[in-house]
Amino acid sequence: MVTCPVCDADIDIEEDEVDEGESVGCDECGAVLSVTGKVPFELTPADAVEEDEDEIYDDEEEDIEVIEEEEVEEEEF
Repeated sequence: MVTCPVCDADIDIEEDEVDEGESVGCDECGAVLSVTGKVPFELTPADAVEEDEDEIYDDEEEDIEVIEEEEVEEEEF
């Protein structure tokens, strides 16, 4: 039995029938949860997963800007 990370209610799902990245819902609190691990089985609130992905994208974007600035400086010399 898996428990909801938001409200600690038992969630009746077959762990072997869902894949990592799929979403499931909690019947008690209505939270949308993302399967973030299979061994051990782990559920994370979907909005927390989306925030993590946004942070990764923001970091990558900053790195790209820095690289572009360095290239411009090299061309001026």
